[in-house]
Amino acid sequence: MIALDAFSWIFNNSGTFFNAFNRHLLMCALSLGIAFVIAVPLGFVVARAPRAAFAVINIAGALRSIPSLAILSATMPFLGIGLLPSVIALIVLAVPPLLLNTIIGIREIDASVIDAADGMGMSARQMLWEIEFPLAVPAILSGVRTSAIQVIGGAALASFIGGGGLGDFINAGIAIMNMPRLLVGAVPIALLAIFAELAFGALERLFTQRR
Repeated sequence: MIALDAFSWIFNNSGTFFNAFNRHLLMCALSLGIAFVIAVPLGFVVARAPRAAFAVINIAGALRSIPSLAILSATMPFLGIGLLPSVIALIVLAVPPLLLNTIIGIREIDASVIDAADGMGMSARQMLWEIEFPLAVPAILSGVRTSAIQVIGGAALASFIGGGGLGDFINAGIAIMNMPRLLVGAVPIALLAIFAELAFGALERLFTQRR
């Protein structure tokens, strides 16, 4: 069976497999972490400014419409090949969902809650950390979940620009028409995406209940 052949290949080449697996995780973690640091603060800044929010939402929407492979390819003329251009391209993929969901999370906070906090004499910083951020966390986590899934899938295409990762096995399998080798890359990527969906979905539900 093809699946057994794929498992046998992983068993016999465990070092090669786990090097690629770790590389894939590194690309995803770096890009998602940097995107979070960029998108969430920016979302809080522009959420209360209608014109700025309108412009940012439209730009983010435009970025989301660009195919992953096009973003990855566009980095090559400027940054060459390897880990750096792959991570930067994946950041571009990860930022829009995080940014949009952060803005939505802030805008969904009941104005009466903000008014009550202001009436209690809370400072802007106190309202941010004690009111706005906790209430926006479920929406932000929804953005993280979407971004994580996109990044995990997009990282498979990073193989085309020398990023490495599990996408190398997919490309090799297609090039030599070796289906077990293709599964060595495709199945772990699918499992990572499912894990991200379930894990971040559970966190989102947990914070929604606490909210």
